[in-house]
Amino acid sequence: MIGRRGLLAGAGVVLAAAAPEVPLATRPVARLDTPWWRRRHADKLAEIRGRRVDLVWLGDSITQNWERPDFQPAWRHYYGDRRAVNLGFSGDATCHLLWRLRNGEVAGIAPHAAVVLIGANNLGVLHWPTAEDVAGIVAVVDETRRRLPQTRVLLLGVLPSERSAWVSETTLAINSALAVRYRGSREVSFMDLAPLFAPGGRLDRGLFLDPVLRPPAPPLHPTAAGQARMAAAIEPKLAELLGEAPRA
Repeated sequence: MIGRRGLLAGAGVVLAAAAPEVPLATRPVARLDTPWWRRRHADKLAEIRGRRVDLVWLGDSITQNWERPDFQPAWRHYYGDRRAVNLGFSGDATCHLLWRLRNGEVAGIAPHAAVVLIGANNLGVLHWPTAEDVAGIVAVVDETRRRLPQTRVLLLGVLPSERSAWVSETTLAINSALAVRYRGSREVSFMDLAPLFAPGGRLDRGLFLDPVLRPPAPPLHPTAAGQARMAAAIEPKLAELLGEAPRA
């Protein structure tokens, strides 16, 4: 039997090769139809305007949580006098952070270092596979470096959680791929914090905020104490990137 392609070719029709589909994880997507997100974006543009920024955190709700009152002591200790700005937006996947990077949130600033923590929401409702998640995170890093060529990047692996076996397996696969990709890189330092939150491979639920919420939810977001541990764990590398002595 002659297929449709054969018939068209036989009729003298030139068939162009289909363009490879670009993963949504790597394409900028806005959330401007969400009022609080639109307001926060505008507020962050105003916050960075005309001020010096030496350190920027880029991410989702885990990063945004630095603004919670009980997280503030650790933020002030590690970042309070480092001219830091928090560009974490709850619910953002890699595609949303890409849009923000391309729409002014790092315009006009030249931080010494950027901490990138993104990818958890790629594994939620979106449920994207490993290869697309890695591509999305790499796209965020590449865009950050394009927009901030003098900035040194500290990329944190997707934090372990307890949402499903698939999420746990995919998180491990993503972080393994990122570790290989950035091994030996001079521009991007990669740190996998899984041992901090899941020593011996077993999640420490006490370091997560979600199980104590009402109603409770699966562990995903660190508590204030967990976030402080995270800050302490990355401090030696971050201080090195900033050209400073690490803080105890």
